[in-house]
Amino acid sequence: MVLPLVPLPVSVTEPTGMLSLTAATRIIVENDADAAASVLADVIAERTGLRPAVAGPGHDAIRPGDIVVRRTARQGEQYTLHVGDTARLEGADAGLFYAAQTLRQLLTDDREGWALPHVDIEDSPRFSYRGVMLDVARTFFDVDTVKAFIDRASSLKFNRLHLHLTDDQGWRLQIDSRPLLTERGSTTAVAARPGGFYSKDDFREIVRYAASRHMVVVPEIDLPGHTHAIGLAYPELVEAPVMNDGLLAQAKELGEALPAAGEPYRGTGVGHSSVKIHGDATWDFLRDVLTELAELTPGPFLHVGGDECLGTAQADFDVFIERVTALTTELGKTPIAWHEAGSAQVAEGTIGQYWGSTTPAGEHADHARRFAEHGGSVIMSPSNTAYLDMKYDAEFPLGLDWAALIDLQTAYEWEPTAIVDALPAQAILGVESPLWAETIETLDDIDQLIFPRVAAIAEVAWSPAATREWTSFRERVGGLGAVWDAAGWAGHRPSEIAWSTR
Repeated sequence: MVLPLVPLPVSVTEPTGMLSLTAATRIIVENDADAAASVLADVIAERTGLRPAVAGPGHDAIRPGDIVVRRTARQGEQYTLHVGDTARLEGADAGLFYAAQTLRQLLTDDREGWALPHVDIEDSPRFSYRGVMLDVARTFFDVDTVKAFIDRASSLKFNRLHLHLTDDQGWRLQIDSRPLLTERGSTTAVAARPGGFYSKDDFREIVRYAASRHMVVVPEIDLPGHTHAIGLAYPELVEAPVMNDGLLAQAKELGEALPAAGEPYRGTGVGHSSVKIHGDATWDFLRDVLTELAELTPGPFLHVGGDECLGTAQADFDVFIERVTALTTELGKTPIAWHEAGSAQVAEGTIGQYWGSTTPAGEHADHARRFAEHGGSVIMSPSNTAYLDMKYDAEFPLGLDWAALIDLQTAYEWEPTAIVDALPAQAILGVESPLWAETIETLDDIDQLIFPRVAAIAEVAWSPAATREWTSFRERVGGLGAVWDAAGWAGHRPSEIAWSTR
């Protein structure tokens, strides 16, 4: 019996029998595991239509068929799951949440009723940082859509949500000290799509909801490039757009207007914008913005961008990165920056995000290594395997293809430690899979691009490298078709996978 477990746990025994779920099944709460018990009741109800009663302190004796959720003193994300005459989930808060997601995948409809296979699972993650990114700048997604994205990612044990909050096409977060950012800079998006922004209360709700699913929000203000929208609000802070060959060619091919100072940019070209790096007013602005963002963000990270500054002189770029990472550290947060920032003297402990190819080009590998040299670490997001916005094949209606065509096997078969030579394995903080939003507008579009590839990235980030194997994965992920269907999650279903329907 192949169990549809993704990501694959560290240790799983062979099933030896089945535990039936009935109307009499109870969830027994021990040691204040109420939050996990509530999650478990929800996922069982979603999958099976049965909602077990939850019994807390003073419950009757545990009886066969019960599911015991026990919070332990052991910290971290590890958990154990035993299914025999009863089911037992043990771990700290995050571990119990992940145990509930694993149990969701184990639920089996054998046409005689719902059951769980007798199994013992010991599990813990390979990497501490397991992220997904949602680009809400090029296309604005409302709070409910972000929550739905969190649900999908957390079900696969991702624990970081990177929100790309600003770009040339729009500014998406209320900043009290700089109200024109949302008044003028949030009104547009790519093409003719509507703009929008998150109020501070909206952002707090996203943070709260993510935390309830054990995800930490990583907000990004992309700097010093990707800043055309800032110029709509505060034109004195930005340079005139600088054209580059790629931008000119793309605009001609797609019939997009070129960026113009003071006018909203609805195209998809990059590399043309920059703040005025040496202006005192720029740094007053950045201190205001990053201070408010730091106050809103309980997590340890602020992402400060640093990518695709094609019109910025290298010396100016390096000065900016050195200063903005120092400012972020001063505000009590750990800066994260795209790998190009490794050209500069980043603040000690800055984390780099590598988005080059699995075969690094130019100075990409050198840039990544420098983060480790400055006491930091690296998040691996290779664009030709981990980018969720790439097309599955040339005919797929959504997505781009500049990095690669990424089918499910390509998304699965890469190793984070094998990309950057001489980068110590311990310097790799984890894995993140970005979803850029040039071609998507709806939650259904999101589903089409992330499923099933996000499951492949989840296994790369969670499971031991030695246990990962494509043939096994393709069989296990097929078993999640019914799980995703029950949750109402759409998505692409590649024909080479045998997808379950029950």
